[in-house]
Amino acid sequence: MNWKERLYQKYVSSGQASIRTVNFAEHFAKFKPYAQYLINRCIPKDKSIKIEDLGCGSGGYLYHLQQNGYQNVSGVDVSEEQVNFANSAGLDQVSQGNLVEYLSGMPANSVDVILLMDVIEHLTRQELFDCMDLVFSRLKKGGKVIVHVPNAEGLFGNRIRYGDLTHELAFTPYSISQLGKTIGFSTIRCYEDKPIVKSLIGAIRRFIWELGTLHYRLLFAAETGSGRVIFSQNMLAELVK
Repeated sequence: MNWKERLYQKYVSSGQASIRTVNFAEHFAKFKPYAQYLINRCIPKDKSIKIEDLGCGSGGYLYHLQQNGYQNVSGVDVSEEQVNFANSAGLDQVSQGNLVEYLSGMPANSVDVILLMDVIEHLTRQELFDCMDLVFSRLKKGGKVIVHVPNAEGLFGNRIRYGDLTHELAFTPYSISQLGKTIGFSTIRCYEDKPIVKSLIGAIRRFIWELGTLHYRLLFAAETGSGRVIFSQNMLAELVK
């Protein structure tokens, strides 16, 4: 067994996965703010669409998709510990397996939305292109893949890039665009992961973020003449076929 397989086998027990409780409701509740933001911003309103969550972990996004009425959803993860947790929580549509093998078993042009949340940074460059070529071929025309990745231009991006021994890559909006256009995607959009405003505390965090990053935005604009920069430690991107 190689080093990466060993790490994935112990992804929960090593503390790397986000499972901190055996209480399912409590566990999935912590996904809700970002999952709801993701659904509102990126997921089509048609509840009958087919959604695949690749590298779904314990199933947090699948759970909230179902709570929002999306029932044609399924996912896969390599970590047996996380899949067992998801299945125990009633997410029977989560299976264990290799990402490329799982994609290879799907019909072409059959999926509306594919989620790759905190996944592609674990791949080597060759694995990345092998995976994204398959993703592209499995999406319907007009379908999209949504990725969440460590942001190499983020103020604290290295905290995520080097926070997991299985990480191979980090990205910027430019490298995500380079990847997407090379694969064949027609539209690429990248978003900063700003604090989500769902409460007074969230509003305060957002205010501090906007104020605190203003200095760096001005410096970046002074050096480059551009205001196109994402400073969050992770970023969200949509790639549309």
